[in-house]
Amino acid sequence: MKQAPHLPSLRLGKPYCSLNQSKVLDYRDGSVRATLSQVNPGVIRRDLKEVGQARAALQKFSTAELLEISRQAGEFFLHEELPVGEAGELQSPQEYLETLSSTSGLPHIMVRRNMEKIHHALTHMDTILNGLTRGLDVEVLDRGYGEQSGSPVCFHPTTKALGLVMPSNSPAVNSLWLPAIPLKIPVIMKPGKDEPWTPYRLMQAFIKAGCPAKAFGFYPTDHEGAADILRLCDRALIFGDKSTTDQYAGNPGVQVHGPGFSKVLIGDDEIENWQDYLDLMVASISDNGGRSCINASAIIVPKYAKEIADALGQRLGPIKPLAMNDPNAVLSGFANPKMAEWIDSAIDADLLEAGAYDATAPYRDGSRLIKAEGGTYLRPTIIACESIEHPLANREFLCPYASVVEVPQSEMLDKIGPTLVVSALTKCESFKRELLMDPRIERLNVGPISTMKISWDQPHEGNLFEFLYKRRSIGLAA
Repeated sequence: MKQAPHLPSLRLGKPYCSLNQSKVLDYRDGSVRATLSQVNPGVIRRDLKEVGQARAALQKFSTAELLEISRQAGEFFLHEELPVGEAGELQSPQEYLETLSSTSGLPHIMVRRNMEKIHHALTHMDTILNGLTRGLDVEVLDRGYGEQSGSPVCFHPTTKALGLVMPSNSPAVNSLWLPAIPLKIPVIMKPGKDEPWTPYRLMQAFIKAGCPAKAFGFYPTDHEGAADILRLCDRALIFGDKSTTDQYAGNPGVQVHGPGFSKVLIGDDEIENWQDYLDLMVASISDNGGRSCINASAIIVPKYAKEIADALGQRLGPIKPLAMNDPNAVLSGFANPKMAEWIDSAIDADLLEAGAYDATAPYRDGSRLIKAEGGTYLRPTIIACESIEHPLANREFLCPYASVVEVPQSEMLDKIGPTLVVSALTKCESFKRELLMDPRIERLNVGPISTMKISWDQPHEGNLFEFLYKRRSIGLAA
């Protein structure tokens, strides 16, 4: 095994090695897989005073040139050796996959799927920008003004840099910031504690493809440093649990990405066919190890909740951890075992309240919390709830978890609350119209589409172009 690399911070593209360093550990045995240069908030504040230089470096390129750079970066990310560490070591795609797996707990097959999603986003960035801008000619972004649908348009940036406070749960979440580069907005990032690998590799891929290194700030830092990124960048994205994201819920300059509470809804007209949708429900709950905000955390039905919960329990209950390189692996290990222990105890504590039971328990050989394959895992959990008011009916955990609840169709939309993704299994036109008009649903899938199905040109949470650019009125003399 190679010696663990030291990843420097990138101060507007310049590697910087700090005396203060943190460790990235293997989730199984606690061995050191990397050290990171920790940056104090003062360094971030100083660098952000110079971020205009990074913005100017990107403005030297046309949007079309940056789209081509993005395409090449996608190929480099997926296929090429790229620098990792201060000594100029190179990391192959397979080494990246194995290292990320060892620190995040994601099986190899899931890392590979996430790599392919990122590759697809980068190599189809023109399609993504077309969707984000609603068909705007990209040359308008170079000139600052032009025409759209026969009317004059003018756009100006809302910020000199996009701040990012990233999570560690899933590599593909990095796809959300990628359009910032062809939109000529530098990125200032605090990487996830256990997942610095993907953003670092992406930045190196962009640089190799010809993007100016100044466009990238990579700042492993503490909570104060993260707060400064969010405060000093006029536009920022934060990822985290509800307690973290609620702090910024009313801030128009911060786009929050917290729990999704995504759901599968079955209408009155399709509930008799629920068995036909069992595969869809299983995939929505368990794909990507249940770690995504677009994983279904509730199945809402007008009847047959107990039968559906039992069927899901039969399918998901027996699932156990497999070797990290097993192509059939479904479960992810926990980089922080205490998080798994907390989730397990939280579910058990809420099960003490009447009106819910664990439908996976009869089909699970052993406990939910399990030590296996050298790590800590949580096995899938399906909770049948008598009421949507039960504490476990509208919860989200970092594992394959979902509740199954009976709610009359006429009450569903009033009961489910804000929902990132709804997959609605119905052909009823009136119910479809209600779903289409409901402002609490971010992304709506009508028909047998998994909640995990995404379209990069139709973002499921926020529009990065509209976040980074603002339209202004313009008059041009003849």
